[in-house]
Parts: sequence; C-alpha cells; structure tokens
Amino acid sequence: MKHHFSYLTLAATITISLLAGMPLSAHAALSHRFRQSTTATHGYGSGAHAERHMVNAAVNAGVTKTVVSANVDANGHVTFSKKIPRHAINPIVMVNFEDNENTNYSQDGQYVASVLHHLKTVDHIKNVNLEAHSMGNMALAYYFLKNAHNKQMPRVRKQLDLAAPMNGIQGYDLPVNFTVNQQTGKPSVMSANYRQMTQLRHLYPKNQVKILNIYGNVGNRTDNQVDVRSAQSLKYLESNRAKSFREKKITGPGADHVQLHRNPEVDQLLIQFFWGK
Repeated sequence: MKHHFSYLTLAATITISLLAGMPLSAHAALSHRFRQSTTATHGYGSGAHAERHMVNAAVNAGVTKTVVSANVDANGHVTFSKKIPRHAINPIVMVNFEDNENTNYSQDGQYVASVLHHLKTVDHIKNVNLEAHSMGNMALAYYFLKNAHNKQMPRVRKQLDLAAPMNGIQGYDLPVNFTVNQQTGKPSVMSANYRQMTQLRHLYPKNQVKILNIYGNVGNRTDNQVDVRSAQSLKYLESNRAKSFREKKITGPGADHVQLHRNPEVDQLLIQFFWGK
C-alpha cells in the first residue's frame, strides 16, 4: 500500500566530494575560504527544486560553479542533465526521484545507490559527502544497510542529516509516549523501520564519516512535521561508528520543517561543514 504524505517533503541533497582533484593552485579563481576539491552534491525526493535554495547559497558563496541535475525514474534508471566536467571544483548534483512519495525505504535506498554507482563508475568519483532532508534521511540509512562496505560505491566522508524522521513520522508510525536517552540517543520505543535500522550500529562505516544532525524546534518539540525525539534518535544508530557526531538544534520561525532547507543559518552550517577550512 502506498502512503502519501503531502505534509512531509521527501527531499534531500547528497554532497559528493571528489578529493583527488587538480592542485589547488590550478583553481585560484574560486574563493580561498573553502576547501577546493572535485566535489558533487545531489538531492532526493520531492524534487531537486526543494534543495535549490541551499545549492544557490553554496554557489553564491563561491563554493562551486558546477551544478548538475540527476533524475531517477521509478525503476532506478538515472539520467544526468550533463556530464560533470573532469576537473570541476565542488560540483553539486541535485537529484530528483520521480517516485517521490515512496515509503518503501529499501527501494529508496536503491535509488540512492543508483546515483552513487553512476558517479563512481562513470564520473570516477571516489569520495562523497551526503546531505539529506526529511525522508531522504531514511533513503540514506537504507542505502547504508545494503552498501556500507560496497567497494563499487564512492567512500562517504561527511553526512549532514536535516529534519530526519528516524524513529517514525507524525501521524504515521511515530511511537506513542517514547523518550530518548540524551546520552546515547536510544529511544525507549522503536518503530518497525527503526528496529531494522539498528543494524547500522554494526554495519555503518567505522571511524570514516563525520556526521552533523540538524533538526528544528518551533516550540512544541517538533518542526511542525518531524518530532525532535525522532530526529535525535539518529544518534543511537550511527554515532558509535562515526568518526565524529554533532547535533544542532534550530529554533525560531526558520525552524519549521519546510523552512529548514531555506534557512540562511542552515545554509552556513552546511557550507562550513562540507567546505570550510
């Protein structure tokens, strides 16, 4: 049965960093405030347009001059708008999933795998950074369940999770009256999907990925769509394996779910996390 969540944007971007690029001196025209490498970024879910604000912020900051779109159809076939130039610096790939209301997270994870496999085999991208918004975080988690140690995929270096409904979605599968251990991130009650994702505690890449988990709280313990406790539950799944793990709470009007990926504070956190020196 297919569930449609019109209130929940199925959006995410995945930032792909190609660390073996040209010497930095060859790219002096770009801003010296940022690390310069051959890097790509892509988005998932409700459509690449959902992440365009953050992508534009990175372009305007001088991070990159290269933005590419990738479309994934319901069968997992990937089409890129153009080929990533060989020596592009910090290229950004915005990914659109045609089946953007699919709550079969295993299949969503395969969509992510299709894009990353293309980038590894066709564009020869060896290292990536991933950024996901909303249910895109579920796609990333299920991608790692199947591909954490797949050498046919790029190596993940950094991961930014934004508004991640890890332990369920309000009005759908969010457990009732659960708590989260603030030290470990372990929820007292787990959704069915979350229980499956606990495999990440021993499958997620060990001491390889730096993680930044950003979530919003407009004042009622949610961002109006994702419960803070659900987002905080990411910690239990991946922090014990991550190279580093940090959480950041966003408050105020810009903490609303649909505003988070249009929030200048989030833009700056993302830019600094992925490309800051």
